[in-house]
Amino acid sequence: MTPAQRPGTRPVEGLGQVLLRPVEPARDAELIHGWVSEERARFWGMAGASRRLVQEIYEDLDRRDTHHAFLALLDGVPAALFQSYDCTADRVCECYTARPGDVGVHLLIGPAAGPARPGFTGALLDAFLGHLFALPGTRRLVAEPDARNAKAVARLERAGFVRGPEVELPEIDLPEVRLPAKRARLLFLDAPPRR
Repeated sequence: MTPAQRPGTRPVEGLGQVLLRPVEPARDAELIHGWVSEERARFWGMAGASRRLVQEIYEDLDRRDTHHAFLALLDGVPAALFQSYDCTADRVCECYTARPGDVGVHLLIGPAAGPARPGFTGALLDAFLGHLFALPGTRRLVAEPDARNAKAVARLERAGFVRGPEVELPEIDLPEVRLPAKRARLLFLDAPPRR
């Protein structure tokens, strides 16, 4: 298990304990399928995917050394799906000049279980970003949400990401995975100074 795949627990003031653990495709496919099938997750790009296809996609990610998927559990309850990847090993590198230490991020907050909790999304995002910045070699985070997803862009900007250009992520059509082309907004977050 690489450092990027190691589970980690962080206390989040006012919310509880957040555990980031690697996605286990067979175990987690049903949960992830339920999340990505919802209308609110339309920008995740897996609407209409079967449970089996969701499992196959995460099995493919699990085989890679460059891409990682995590579930965030808040006090033991699944709350979010996060993915990280080496930008030089992803289609995003065709759209900008990647630097050494660039790590790409994707995030999907799970459906709310109960009343809204102020700071919930920000706290989960902070836990994930803290995990990534603690990894050796991470110098900058790169996000590439769908350009139409104004809510995600705004959330990332509130977390400190700086808006970059709008780009066209190219289609990927391989035997193990197919991703359609996507109009995306690049956002960047430099690593905080090391203490």
